[in-house]
Amino acid sequence: MEVRVLGPFAAELNGVSVVPTAGKPRQLLALLALHSGQILPVPTLVEELWGMSPPRTAVTTLHTYVMQLRRMLMATMATGSTEAARRAKDVLTTQHGGYLLAADPELVDAHGFDRLSAAGRRAVTDGDLVTAGRCFSEALAFWRGQALVDIRCGMLLEAEQVRLEEARITTLEGRIDLELALGRPEEVLSELSVLVTRMPLHEGFCAQRMVALYRTGRQTVALDAFHRLRRNLVAELGIEPSVRLQSLYRSLLEGDPEPDSWMAGSRRRQQIFAAVPQGH
Repeated sequence: MEVRVLGPFAAELNGVSVVPTAGKPRQLLALLALHSGQILPVPTLVEELWGMSPPRTAVTTLHTYVMQLRRMLMATMATGSTEAARRAKDVLTTQHGGYLLAADPELVDAHGFDRLSAAGRRAVTDGDLVTAGRCFSEALAFWRGQALVDIRCGMLLEAEQVRLEEARITTLEGRIDLELALGRPEEVLSELSVLVTRMPLHEGFCAQRMVALYRTGRQTVALDAFHRLRRNLVAELGIEPSVRLQSLYRSLLEGDPEPDSWMAGSRRRQQIFAAVPQGH
């Protein structure tokens, strides 16, 4: 079964969609898919679907949803009804007081994203920036929009949604760090301009844009970017920019030829800079 949650929800078996139209069965399938190969206990599933105050019929209704999902799976199988029912139960199994979706994690886009992001981080640690950049780019290519955008999320799915979005931003920052460290500020400026517009309080993308602008000869615009972020932070949160970002601003203001105080401010960035070939 192929499952996509990094954008509009999609799930296919044998090339046929098995996504229910009703909200709670969709929610159930999404949660099982994100934990493919793992047993999810019935109480966990009930909490996701109905929260802390489920109806008395919750467990019975959950079993009904599982049967509905199995019928959809059966419809994709070109076998007799008895054999199809058996195979559907092999895909969505009942085990030890819970349910397990026997989908290959490699066919779930969220798992592919996590795997490639982790591979990119390992490559940075090993000093292999080419592999790191490829892994980060391939990981980000899984995304087609906001994770679980068309799924009603309970507590578990909401936590997973937040985790995935934070991981996406971290991976994106890592890829842009690589481009800047390798002397390619022009290649990321347009992307960074979009990112700071969408996330006007995000210091990381603002700092990367400041560095990229400075390195392309636009010192004044880079300084203006700091002031814009500062105004947003004060107006929205009542706080000043971080010490590291203020240090970067001073470096740009003083015309530091290598304003890398921000770029070297995390372990990942230190590893990137240590691996950059001479001449970049």
